[in-house]
Amino acid sequence: MRRWSRRRRVLVVIALALVLLLSAYPVSLRLQYAGEPAADTRTRNHDALWLGHAWVDGRKTPADVTALAQQLKGTGIRDLYVHAGPLEHDGSLPLAKVSPKASWFVAAMRSEAPDVRVQAWLGDVVQPGKDPGMDWDDPAVRTRVVASSKAVLDQGFQGIHYDFEPVKSGSKGLLAVLDATRALGAPLSVSAAQIDPLWQLHRIPIDKWWSQEYFSEVARRVDQIAVMSYDTAMPLESLYGGYVAKQTKLALEVTPASTDLLMGLPAYWESNPSHWGHAETVEAAVRGARLGLGDSDRQNFGLAMYVDFTATPANWAAYRDGWCTAP
Repeated sequence: MRRWSRRRRVLVVIALALVLLLSAYPVSLRLQYAGEPAADTRTRNHDALWLGHAWVDGRKTPADVTALAQQLKGTGIRDLYVHAGPLEHDGSLPLAKVSPKASWFVAAMRSEAPDVRVQAWLGDVVQPGKDPGMDWDDPAVRTRVVASSKAVLDQGFQGIHYDFEPVKSGSKGLLAVLDATRALGAPLSVSAAQIDPLWQLHRIPIDKWWSQEYFSEVARRVDQIAVMSYDTAMPLESLYGGYVAKQTKLALEVTPASTDLLMGLPAYWESNPSHWGHAETVEAAVRGARLGLGDSDRQNFGLAMYVDFTATPANWAAYRDGWCTAP
């Protein structure tokens, strides 16, 4: 019998290790989803909802605002991230064109639901992951982003919510934009990528995950950080719920006590290799987040539903039953 070369033996060992790792990963996620959430893992009144552009471009009416305020009652939702962009690739924002009714909506919500904060959701695609896209290496672009944020604050918005994608783990551009925006003195929140579920996945050049260290750097610069805990490619509801539980634990480990941590809920339907609709459900995400929260007494923790114009009555029922209604 021919003896294997050292190189071949090493490759076989590596291959076997990868097989074991990949086969063990689904098992570990299923275990994350096992058991019952603690009874006190219910809304702590730090929840949020992403709203579409129709609220600021003239398509919505006073009756719609009244209905929205009624829908929010008893949900724990205290922040609305209202799509007020998108930003141009150069960082500018033509307000009169994209959000002519922004001031009206903010004032109307303040009247109907004074305890709910209305933040401007701004964002764009970012280089090098997307080209054309926003170039954060250009100081002039970053300056215009901050100027655009100031302009929407002047419309009456009570905070800024950024959603830039895809952001590479370690990006200095995002940190610079956050630092400059923080100087405006308004509440600042950000949508965040998922944290490495496996060791060093953030090094894969698809800009899907952040390292825990980078997530922490971002979280230290904002008042709220909302994990986009969807589009995970998980094929089963139990695996998706376990994935959300793990993401919740990873985020809790590194989010400063002064920063609100929110986990995103997929209130929309898609069926493709990155998002299996039968698996990525609001019910599984809520249960996973509760399991991940465990016995933590952290009060500034919440869930953020994405997004109002695709959320169905069933999505809302799953949110209320799983997160808001005491057993």
